[in-house]
Amino acid sequence: MTNENHAEPFHTPKVFPMTEAALRGEIKKFPTPFHIYDERTIRENFRKLREAFSWAPSFCEHFAIKATPNPYITEIMARDGAGTDCSSLAELYISEAAGVTGEKIILTSNDTPAEEFRKALDLGAIINLDDITHIEYLEKTARLPEIISFRYNPADIMNDGNDIIGRPAEAKYGLTRKQIFEAYKICLDKGITRFGLHTMIASNERKASTFIYTARIMFELAAKIKNQLGITFEFVNLGGGLGIPYRPDDLPVDLRMIGAGIKELFYEIMVPNGLGNVRLAMESGRAMTGSAGWLVSTVLHKKNTYKNYVGLDACMSDLMRPALYNAYHHITVLGKEDEPCEAIYDVTGSLCENNDKFAVDRRLPPIEIGDVLIIHDTGAHGHAMGFNYNGKLRSAELLIRDSGEVEMIRRAETLDDYFATLNFPKARLSLIPDKI
Repeated sequence: MTNENHAEPFHTPKVFPMTEAALRGEIKKFPTPFHIYDERTIRENFRKLREAFSWAPSFCEHFAIKATPNPYITEIMARDGAGTDCSSLAELYISEAAGVTGEKIILTSNDTPAEEFRKALDLGAIINLDDITHIEYLEKTARLPEIISFRYNPADIMNDGNDIIGRPAEAKYGLTRKQIFEAYKICLDKGITRFGLHTMIASNERKASTFIYTARIMFELAAKIKNQLGITFEFVNLGGGLGIPYRPDDLPVDLRMIGAGIKELFYEIMVPNGLGNVRLAMESGRAMTGSAGWLVSTVLHKKNTYKNYVGLDACMSDLMRPALYNAYHHITVLGKEDEPCEAIYDVTGSLCENNDKFAVDRRLPPIEIGDVLIIHDTGAHGHAMGFNYNGKLRSAELLIRDSGEVEMIRRAETLDDYFATLNFPKARLSLIPDKI
């Protein structure tokens, strides 16, 4: 059954990939809170995406580094053939550190500083411009690249939006349809001969029809630009936005349906217009790592006032999505996974913000101080969105290798890290103990 017409109850198992004993053993070595990722799940998620587009003349997944900006994670994807989608200078350096260079990188930034363009050009990356004025800015502050792409905002034909990205007409991203034609004409006149086309319409979307419709928009646009300007595109990047089932009763995205639907459109639109050799690309992040990550935290306090609260050693700086998007993340209690959920709690952190909550009115097994809670599906936009409000320190990141070995791929921040950028008398800061 498809995502659009599935009528039967569905259940996506929320399973942690380690035994209780194994996890408690790791907690002794790496104190909570921490994010932990599973290499095997990441590789399996990527395999499914590749299979969905195995029919294409060529296909490239540019892993969206912003989802999980750690070179260890990028390296896992790169070993299986992925490129990278970068949106900042740091992400370009992460890509380089993971061994991804050249046109396997696409810089899809916006409001971009010159140094980011220069670094991308040094790496031989594809430059994907977000605005027509960036052509002149790029030429003045760096140089025009050999291959260039533009991000299309389809607000002229698409009114409906996405909760995260918003309605296209109100989104800050991309060029209008009129500007797209003008931009490619400007680049042709400047002697550029290699081109790509890009869009990004949705985020955390699980309906196959959204991605198939996106492909129709882009294929028809590519054909019209080719016929009007004589451009034969090297690639069409359909963006990312593939969602994951955060709730146990959410349906997963139907990658096979997406692949089959886009294939049909490719042969209907692209092939007859002489674009049958165009490379298809995507820039998935969440769909690759989201379900492969967990935030592990320990209960510090219980509070009973007008509601029942469970206070963790993690806080919103470890996972912002519930506060920012009112997003649901499933929670299980280590060792109590099969116990009935007879209690109702708000699961909170310690920030001086009332929205510092991982869950509100959540049914869980009765919880005691010292219990370990596992917050699921935090492998994308979890640790990445961390911050230091209230002087909170960002947690460690761990990786479960294919072998089962657990490796620390980012240590937890320390007070020394927090104060390191202050231009303040060192003698006075030296009063801070090395370890707290």
